[in-house]
Amino acid sequence: MKTVKILGTGCPKCNQLERNVREAVARLGADIVVEKVTAVADIMRYGVMITPTLVVDEKVVSSGKVLPVDQLEEILS
Repeated sequence: MKTVKILGTGCPKCNQLERNVREAVARLGADIVVEKVTAVADIMRYGVMITPTLVVDEKVVSSGKVLPVDQLEEILS
């Protein structure tokens, strides 16, 4: 089972990335756990300085961008 984390403090871009990730997961019908990480201390553990950040299975795959749903489907499949 994959785990996807959206790192961000709640800005509009972070919220949009979360919505896009959830839509991509729904389209795929995959067994993927989606978590939102908002605590700055937890975000810093990933060594990122810009949000939103997308983490898949504990690997940072994107930072500072709101990825479109179709690109997220490719990443998650």
